[in-house]
Amino acid sequence: MKPTKTHIDKVMSASQSASAPARSLLAASWRRSVTVHGLDPGHSAPPDRIDAALLSYRRQALDQFLQIAAPKLDQLFGLVGQSGCAVLLCDSDGVVLDQRCRDSDRAVFQSWGLWQGASWSEANEGTNGIGTCLAEKRRVIIHRDEHFMARNTAMSCMDAPIYGPDGQIVGALDVSSARSDQTEAFNRLIAAMVTQSARQIEADTFRAAFPKARILHADADDTEAATLLAVDADDIVIGATRGARRAFGMAASGPLAPVPASDLFGRDEGRRGFEKAEHAAVIRALTRAGGNVSQAARELGVGRATLYRRMKRLGIGETSADLSQD
Repeated sequence: MKPTKTHIDKVMSASQSASAPARSLLAASWRRSVTVHGLDPGHSAPPDRIDAALLSYRRQALDQFLQIAAPKLDQLFGLVGQSGCAVLLCDSDGVVLDQRCRDSDRAVFQSWGLWQGASWSEANEGTNGIGTCLAEKRRVIIHRDEHFMARNTAMSCMDAPIYGPDGQIVGALDVSSARSDQTEAFNRLIAAMVTQSARQIEADTFRAAFPKARILHADADDTEAATLLAVDADDIVIGATRGARRAFGMAASGPLAPVPASDLFGRDEGRRGFEKAEHAAVIRALTRAGGNVSQAARELGVGRATLYRRMKRLGIGETSADLSQD
């Protein structure tokens, strides 16, 4: 009982401190758990679980997301499962929708509430990997006694948020460990895998939301974010991931204001308007024709002489000396 009381005293002391929450994200989360959510770190009841009907409803609402994520959960579990870890996928409320664990670890994770239908929001469970990840919208590692509830201090949790195509957070990916000898260094290694898997799920979900669009990958300083743009046939950006929205100064979530992709990438110098479009059309026709001017002219519906004049006006002939004359 003494370790439990020690943990409770530590949490309450830090959460009531005038300075600790300002210096530590962990202490700030502990304070939220006490002052905002009214939780008791000594509360011993297991996490709340929603009933089967409500769980089924939540899963159906995110059916495509779950189907896209499933192979990534399998892949991640293949990497961490043998080390006593479970992989969990949660919705934006912290409810576990899907999980992977070894049969030999099943009883442990079920007794901890790390199972489908359990609610791990910070409002319910205080500081924990899933809930704090969602509350702070960042990847987190909550190692053993960093948890708010004393009954959760036997586990280590590594989490990363997952954003939907509209920029809103859709859930969290979690790896929780049942090992008593799990080290913080090993936690960091797993956390990197979790973050990578979360970004892959986010990218695949984004591509599925824009099946007819051209998907562009943008360079960005944030290597943890999926920075993808969906562009339609007219070069208009119709979608952007959370990372791309941040990188290009777009609205963080919701509908996007239409913008040409070339404006974002700063490649609109030089030709403009119809001249730019005509240049692109001629280049495409010549490319499809393998450089054969006569064939390209037929595709464009103009005479060969007309195409040569246009090429000269557009400056194409000057850099295309290897074009076929036949």
